[in-house]
Amino acid sequence: MITVGCAGFPVPATRYFREFGFVEVQETHLSVPGRGTIRRWRREAPDGFRFALLGPRNIGQEGFRVGKVTQTSLDNIADVAEALEAATAVFVAPSEFTPTRANKAVLREFLPDVRHRFQTVVFEPCDGWDLDDCDEIGEQVDAVMARDPLVNGLSQRKVAYYRLHGPAGHKSRYEDPAIERLAQIAKDAGHERATYVFTNVDMFADAKRFKKALKG
Repeated sequence: MITVGCAGFPVPATRYFREFGFVEVQETHLSVPGRGTIRRWRREAPDGFRFALLGPRNIGQEGFRVGKVTQTSLDNIADVAEALEAATAVFVAPSEFTPTRANKAVLREFLPDVRHRFQTVVFEPCDGWDLDDCDEIGEQVDAVMARDPLVNGLSQRKVAYYRLHGPAGHKSRYEDPAIERLAQIAKDAGHERATYVFTNVDMFADAKRFKKALKG
């Protein structure tokens, strides 16, 4: 099963809902969306549409250590998750969260704590982490480790989550050969479930082309 979506709504939500069945909500990274916005998304989304929530930035700034700030932030997004029926939370490591022994130990404590609140917990490490080591940690604590398949290859786990940041950063777009290569990678992968999230500036168009290429 392959799921395709974008990091946030790059076009009006009503238009987005006609194209995709999944979105990674970005508003929860900095604050909590207003209740009116949440109700509108839930009302306008078609049956079966799935929401994921990007974890609060201040949790990463706290080094993912379990404490008052982290727990309060998790409580806040748990309320949003309940309103949107969102089962997935995505946490992105800041650049200073390097792969030290201490940080790995912190992850082994933090990720299971979040698993009590969300069905699926995704963690995207910053540069410098060995992604196979990350997958091993994910296996130990029942979390999914995100990566870019065009840069880092496929995860060997049955459930995978891929975030595509653009070939040359956020402001770049994927050319057709890269989209076709990505589609072939996705088709050849042996995952039970895989989610592909485009986060670059042309995410809407790139994700649509990827969906089309998957059918080719």
